[in-house]
This record gives sequence, structure tokens and C-alpha cells, in this order.
Amino acid sequence: MFNMKFIHLAVACVLFSTVGLALDFRQYKKPDAATLKKQLTEEQFDVTQKDSTERAFKNAYWNLKEDGIYVDIVSGEPLFSSLDKYDSGTGWPSFTKPIVSGAVTEKADRGLFGVRTEIRSRYADSHLGHVFPDGPKPTGLRYCMNSAALRFIPADKLKTEGYEEFVSLFSASPQKP
Repeated sequence: MFNMKFIHLAVACVLFSTVGLALDFRQYKKPDAATLKKQLTEEQFDVTQKDSTERAFKNAYWNLKEDGIYVDIVSGEPLFSSLDKYDSGTGWPSFTKPIVSGAVTEKADRGLFGVRTEIRSRYADSHLGHVFPDGPKPTGLRYCMNSAALRFIPADKLKTEGYEEFVSLFSASPQKP
């Protein structure tokens, strides 16, 4: 007969080691508007808080090819991985999927361009960009994001920046062409 404490401990260790569940235990918070205005550039504030869009090909990450993760500029919550990034030809950073299931939320955007699917960060509710059904395999999706809504954490800085649960994504991954 197994010791029930041992079984509960083993189950807890498995659950806590799962990246998706680890995110639920972090406290990602959105600062108040006054703090955000001090911390963000005008463009970052307009994109994340006023649902604006930055200019294509004139942003920080559209052509970045370095390994790492992209987090919400407002709260720091992990959003996307460079392993899922690709050149969509649009001039914005594009990804096939979020870094973990549930990292982002979707919202109907009934704006000037018809109905689109807006992507927002889960905890800070920052406007990130839009998702389109014209991406490559395996998902067929194109998460077209604004660089101004993101902060890039290089793979070699993940541990020191507090994102150690993502280090293993890059430790054995082959380099992208």
C-alpha cells in the first residue's frame, strides 16, 4: 500500500513542473494608468491601452531572429516563443501559436476593417494584435502582434529574468535558419 502523502506530493510535483500550470500561480498584474504612462513610451501606451497599431517594418521585433520569448510589456506575462515565430511578410512579428495554451485571449474586433479577432494578454488585458487564419502549418494561424506590446527576453537571460520554466525550450532546440 502506497503512502498517500507520497502520492499527493508526487502529483503536486508533476503539476507544478508543467509550464502551463506554472503560469497560473504567478501574479501578473496591470499597473494603474498613471504608472503605465510613466513606464511605457507613448506608442507602447497607445498600442496596449488604446488598441492602436504600430507601423509595419518600423518596429523592434518584426525581423528579430534571436532565440527567446516575448512577454507582455505591461505585466511581463509570457506570450510567444521565437520557436513559433516566422516571417509572414507583413512587417510585424508573427507567430503560429501562443507559448502555452491560455496565454492570450480572443475578442471580436468590429472595426474599420470588418470583423477580426483581436488578441489580448490574459492578465493585463493589453491589446497585442490580431490572429488570422492564413498562417503556416501546423496551426494555420498567424498571430500578428505589435512589437510595442512586447518585450523580448533572450534565451540566455530567461533564468535571470525570472522565466526559468522556459529555459528547456531552448536547451536542445535546433537553431532556426
